[in-house]
Formats: sequence, C-alpha cells, structure tokens
Amino acid sequence: MFAVGDYVMAIDDDVYGQIVRKESDHYMVLTTDGFEVAYVSNELVLDKSKQEALDFSRNFTALANENSSFKKRPKTTIQKKKEKQQPPMEVDLHIHKLVPNTKGMTNYDMMTIQLDTAKRQLDFAINKRIPRVVFIHGVGAGVLKAELEYMFQRYENVRISEGDYRKYGLGAMEIYILQNSRN
Repeated sequence: MFAVGDYVMAIDDDVYGQIVRKESDHYMVLTTDGFEVAYVSNELVLDKSKQEALDFSRNFTALANENSSFKKRPKTTIQKKKEKQQPPMEVDLHIHKLVPNTKGMTNYDMMTIQLDTAKRQLDFAINKRIPRVVFIHGVGAGVLKAELEYMFQRYENVRISEGDYRKYGLGAMEIYILQNSRN
C-alpha cells in the first residue's frame, strides 16, 4: 500500500512524516520532529500535497534518464584567485578590540592577550591554509611590534613584511604563509 519515501499523515495523531522503512507488519515513519514512530497501514494516509511533489520529482527524473536529449551540463571549474589577489585575513590587535574593558589590567596583561591572540590566529591561518594574514598592531612605542616579530620568526613556514602603507599606515605587518614548505 505504501512505499519507502512516501509522505504520510497519522489518522488519529497530529503527526506528519516520511516512511523510512517497512518492517514486518508496520511502517517506520520519520516525523517532522525527527522521531521514528511505528504505524500499521490502517493508521496512515498519504499526505497528498507532499506526495504530488515527490511523484513529480520521481517522474521527471525517470523521464530525464530515459530521454537522451537531457544531458548533464559539463562541470565547470571555478578558478581560484591567485594568492596575491586574495584579500588577506586581518587581525586587529588593538586591546579595545580584544577585551570589553581594560580596567585593572597591567601593560603586561594586555600584551599577553595580544600575543596569545596573534599566535592563535596565525595557527588558525596555517591550519586552514590561508596564505596571507595582516596583523594590525598600531604605532605606539613599538613594543608589541617587536614581540610579534620575535614570535613570528620562530615559525619556519612564514615570511614577515610590512603591511600595505596606503591601507594600514605604519601600524601593521603582513605574514605570508608558505604552503608547500619542506619539512
């Protein structure tokens, strides 16, 4: 009477769903709530609106398979932008962008948060194979910039350069991640 994949409604319950399998004397229905419920055939009726859409889809697919004039479109390949053309990942290390309030924090605490954020973001970029990352550190006295350079020099697969002056001024450094480094 029913087939796997049919959309049904329960007669005495407010339950709608799709038949996922037939067991000996009952049908297992996956409800719209995500539960599987067992019903015997006399407790179910076809859900006409959803069933018509399913039947149309089945008929169209069968017709397309029979008719050779329906040919699949050739797959198109999307050209990836070259690494230089892809916009870099930007990480703003200004402390007010990282924490909601700096009250009670020492300069050491703020620097530690900034360096931990930079390390975490660089590790993320390496794992996700992001080729370029710009760290915006600001101008200031240059202590954060020096600490960042020291930390980034410990990575073998990165190259450090100044950030784009026109966009960031003197307060940024750009990291190029070498994707095919030989280890």
